[in-house]
Amino acid sequence: IMTVFYLDTSSSYLYSAIVQNDKAIASISKKMDKDLSKMTLPAIAELFEEAHLTPNEIDKILVVNGPGSFTGVRIGVTIAKVYAWSLSKKISVLSSLEAMASSIDHYDYIVPMIDARRGYVFAGIYDQNGTAVMNNQYILKTTLEVAMDQLPGKVCIVTNDTISNDKFPVYPYRPNYERIITRYENLEEIHPHLVSPEYLKRTEAEENRLKNKDE
Repeated sequence: IMTVFYLDTSSSYLYSAIVQNDKAIASISKKMDKDLSKMTLPAIAELFEEAHLTPNEIDKILVVNGPGSFTGVRIGVTIAKVYAWSLSKKISVLSSLEAMASSIDHYDYIVPMIDARRGYVFAGIYDQNGTAVMNNQYILKTTLEVAMDQLPGKVCIVTNDTISNDKFPVYPYRPNYERIITRYENLEEIHPHLVSPEYLKRTEAEENRLKNKDE
Protein backbone atom coordinates (compact mmCIF):
# COMPACT_ATOMS: atom_id res chain seq x y z
CA ILE A 1 0.00 0.00 0.00
CA MET A 2 1.38 3.39 -1.04
CA THR A 3 0.12 6.26 1.13
CA VAL A 4 0.85 9.84 0.02
CA PHE A 5 0.22 13.01 2.03
CA TYR A 6 -0.39 15.99 -0.26
CA LEU A 7 -0.15 19.59 0.95
CA ASP A 8 -0.74 22.88 -0.88
CA THR A 9 -0.93 26.18 1.01
CA SER A 10 0.31 28.35 -1.84
CA SER A 11 -2.89 30.43 -2.05
CA SER A 12 -5.58 31.56 0.39
CA TYR A 13 -6.89 27.99 0.28
CA LEU A 14 -5.72 24.92 2.13
CA TYR A 15 -5.66 21.96 -0.25
CA SER A 16 -4.59 18.72 1.36
CA ALA A 17 -5.31 15.03 0.96
CA ILE A 18 -4.21 11.58 1.97
CA VAL A 19 -4.20 9.31 -1.06
CA GLN A 20 -3.81 5.57 -0.64
CA ASN A 21 -3.22 3.40 -3.70
CA ASP A 22 -4.34 6.31 -5.93
CA LYS A 23 -7.64 6.73 -4.00
CA ALA A 24 -8.26 9.81 -1.84
CA ILE A 25 -9.28 8.52 1.59
CA ALA A 26 -9.47 12.00 3.18
CA SER A 27 -9.21 15.51 1.78
CA ILE A 28 -9.75 19.15 2.59
CA SER A 29 -10.26 22.06 0.19
CA LYS A 30 -11.03 25.14 2.22
CA LYS A 31 -10.62 28.90 1.84
CA MET A 32 -8.60 30.04 4.84
CA ASP A 33 -7.51 33.56 3.91
CA LYS A 34 -5.72 35.11 6.92
CA ASP A 35 -6.39 32.03 9.09
CA LEU A 36 -4.08 29.88 6.98
CA SER A 37 -1.08 30.15 9.34
CA LYS A 38 -2.99 29.21 12.48
CA MET A 39 -5.54 26.76 11.03
CA THR A 40 -3.39 24.58 8.76
CA LEU A 41 -1.94 22.30 11.47
CA PRO A 42 -5.28 21.65 13.24
CA ALA A 43 -6.88 20.97 9.82
CA ILE A 44 -4.10 18.47 8.97
CA ALA A 45 -4.65 16.74 12.34
CA GLU A 46 -8.35 16.37 11.45
CA LEU A 47 -7.41 15.04 8.02
CA PHE A 48 -5.32 12.24 9.55
CA GLU A 49 -8.13 11.49 12.02
CA GLU A 50 -10.60 11.19 9.14
CA ALA A 51 -8.22 8.80 7.35
CA HIS A 52 -7.68 6.78 10.57
CA LEU A 53 -3.93 7.15 10.14
CA THR A 54 -1.05 8.77 11.99
CA PRO A 55 1.54 10.87 10.13
CA ASN A 56 4.03 8.07 10.77
CA GLU A 57 1.98 5.73 8.54
CA ILE A 58 2.44 7.72 5.34
CA ASP A 59 5.07 6.68 2.79
CA LYS A 60 5.61 9.97 1.03
CA ILE A 61 4.91 13.68 1.19
CA LEU A 62 4.14 15.70 -1.92
CA VAL A 63 4.25 19.42 -1.19
CA VAL A 64 3.48 22.39 -3.42
CA ASN A 65 6.43 24.81 -3.22
CA GLY A 66 5.03 27.73 -5.26
CA PRO A 67 4.50 30.00 -6.98
CA GLY A 68 1.76 31.82 -5.08
CA SER A 69 1.47 33.67 -1.81
CA PHE A 70 4.92 34.16 -0.24
CA THR A 71 3.60 33.47 3.27
CA GLY A 72 1.36 30.61 2.15
CA VAL A 73 4.13 28.80 0.30
CA ARG A 74 6.40 29.06 3.35
CA ILE A 75 3.75 27.57 5.65
CA GLY A 76 3.28 24.42 3.55
CA VAL A 77 6.96 23.93 2.82
CA THR A 78 7.88 24.30 6.51
CA ILE A 79 5.24 21.80 7.70
CA ALA A 80 6.19 19.28 5.01
CA LYS A 81 9.91 19.58 5.81
CA VAL A 82 9.33 19.06 9.54
CA TYR A 83 7.19 15.97 8.87
CA ALA A 84 9.67 14.53 6.38
CA TRP A 85 12.70 15.19 8.57
CA SER A 86 11.28 14.14 11.93
CA LEU A 87 9.47 11.03 10.61
CA SER A 88 12.12 10.05 8.02
CA LYS A 89 9.63 10.20 5.16
CA LYS A 90 10.28 10.63 1.44
CA ILE A 91 9.43 14.08 0.09
CA SER A 92 8.96 15.58 -3.39
CA VAL A 93 7.95 19.04 -4.52
CA LEU A 94 5.36 20.03 -7.08
CA SER A 95 4.53 23.37 -8.65
CA SER A 96 1.14 24.90 -7.86
CA LEU A 97 0.72 25.40 -11.61
CA GLU A 98 1.32 21.70 -12.36
CA ALA A 99 -1.29 20.78 -9.76
CA MET A 100 -3.77 23.26 -11.23
CA ALA A 101 -3.23 21.97 -14.76
CA SER A 102 -4.06 18.45 -13.56
CA SER A 103 -7.58 19.47 -12.60
CA ILE A 104 -8.97 19.76 -16.15
CA ASP A 105 -8.92 17.08 -18.81
CA HIS A 106 -11.23 17.99 -21.71
CA TYR A 107 -9.01 20.61 -23.36
CA ASP A 108 -5.94 20.29 -25.59
CA TYR A 109 -4.10 22.94 -23.58
CA ILE A 110 -4.59 24.03 -20.00
CA VAL A 111 -3.17 27.34 -18.77
CA PRO A 112 -2.98 27.55 -14.95
CA MET A 113 -2.81 31.21 -13.96
CA ILE A 114 -2.13 33.06 -10.69
CA ASP A 115 -2.54 36.82 -10.52
CA ALA A 116 0.86 38.40 -9.72
CA ARG A 117 -0.50 41.98 -9.90
CA ARG A 118 0.47 44.94 -12.08
CA GLY A 119 -0.50 43.10 -15.26
CA TYR A 120 1.68 40.07 -14.52
CA VAL A 121 0.70 36.47 -13.82
CA PHE A 122 2.43 33.27 -12.80
CA ALA A 123 1.52 30.79 -15.51
CA GLY A 124 2.54 27.79 -17.58
CA ILE A 125 0.99 26.02 -20.55
CA TYR A 126 0.34 22.28 -20.29
CA ASP A 127 -1.02 19.68 -22.65
CA GLN A 128 -3.56 17.02 -21.62
CA ASN A 129 -0.82 14.71 -20.33
CA GLY A 130 0.61 17.32 -17.97
CA THR A 131 3.61 18.03 -20.18
CA ALA A 132 4.75 21.67 -20.10
CA VAL A 133 4.46 23.34 -23.51
CA MET A 134 5.57 26.62 -21.92
CA ASN A 135 7.51 26.44 -18.66
CA ASN A 136 6.17 28.09 -15.53
CA GLN A 137 7.12 31.74 -15.38
CA TYR A 138 6.34 35.23 -14.14
CA ILE A 139 4.99 36.79 -17.31
CA LEU A 140 3.00 39.75 -18.60
CA LYS A 141 -0.57 38.58 -19.11
CA THR A 142 -0.67 40.21 -22.56
CA THR A 143 2.48 38.30 -23.62
CA LEU A 144 0.95 35.05 -22.36
CA GLU A 145 -2.25 35.68 -24.32
CA VAL A 146 -0.24 36.06 -27.54
CA ALA A 147 1.30 32.60 -26.88
CA MET A 148 -2.14 31.14 -26.10
CA ASP A 149 -3.55 32.51 -29.37
CA GLN A 150 -0.99 30.49 -31.30
CA LEU A 151 -1.84 27.12 -29.74
CA PRO A 152 -3.35 24.63 -32.22
CA GLY A 153 -6.38 23.39 -30.29
CA LYS A 154 -8.88 24.05 -27.51
CA VAL A 155 -7.41 26.19 -24.72
CA CYS A 156 -8.74 26.97 -21.25
CA ILE A 157 -7.57 28.86 -18.16
CA VAL A 158 -7.63 27.48 -14.61
CA THR A 159 -7.45 30.01 -11.80
CA ASN A 160 -8.77 30.96 -8.39
CA ASP A 161 -8.24 34.65 -9.10
CA THR A 162 -10.47 37.11 -10.90
CA ILE A 163 -8.68 37.34 -14.23
CA SER A 164 -10.32 39.35 -16.99
CA ASN A 165 -10.48 37.47 -20.24
CA ASP A 166 -12.97 37.24 -23.08
CA LYS A 167 -11.24 34.78 -25.41
CA PHE A 168 -10.81 31.58 -23.42
CA PRO A 169 -13.06 29.64 -21.03
CA VAL A 170 -12.02 30.09 -17.38
CA TYR A 171 -12.46 27.36 -14.76
CA PRO A 172 -12.08 27.73 -11.00
CA TYR A 173 -9.36 25.49 -9.56
CA ARG A 174 -10.80 22.40 -7.88
CA PRO A 175 -7.99 19.95 -7.13
CA ASN A 176 -8.39 16.41 -8.44
CA TYR A 177 -6.22 14.81 -5.76
CA GLU A 178 -6.26 11.34 -7.26
CA ARG A 179 -5.09 12.61 -10.63
CA ILE A 180 -2.41 14.83 -9.08
CA ILE A 181 -0.98 11.93 -7.05
CA THR A 182 -1.23 9.42 -9.90
CA ARG A 183 0.58 11.84 -12.19
CA TYR A 184 3.26 13.05 -9.77
CA GLU A 185 3.82 10.51 -7.00
CA ASN A 186 7.02 9.27 -8.64
CA LEU A 187 8.67 12.68 -8.81
CA GLU A 188 12.29 12.76 -7.70
CA GLU A 189 12.67 12.53 -3.93
CA ILE A 190 14.82 15.16 -2.30
CA HIS A 191 16.41 15.64 1.10
CA PRO A 192 14.03 17.58 3.40
CA HIS A 193 16.66 20.28 3.99
CA LEU A 194 16.82 20.94 0.23
CA VAL A 195 13.08 21.57 -0.08
CA SER A 196 12.65 25.29 -0.67
CA PRO A 197 10.01 27.72 -1.98
CA GLU A 198 9.97 28.44 -5.72
CA TYR A 199 8.52 31.93 -5.96
CA LEU A 200 9.38 32.61 -9.66
CA LYS A 201 9.92 36.26 -8.74
CA ARG A 202 11.61 38.30 -6.03
CA THR A 203 9.65 39.60 -3.07
CA GLU A 204 8.66 43.26 -3.21
CA ALA A 205 11.15 44.02 -0.45
CA GLU A 206 13.96 42.45 -2.49
CA GLU A 207 12.88 44.31 -5.63
CA ASN A 208 12.79 47.63 -3.79
CA ARG A 209 16.21 46.97 -2.27
CA LEU A 210 17.69 46.22 -5.70
CA LYS A 211 15.97 49.28 -7.20
CA ASN A 212 17.41 51.52 -4.49
CA LYS A 213 20.85 50.01 -5.06
CA ASP A 214 20.64 50.77 -8.79
CA GLU A 215 19.52 54.37 -8.29
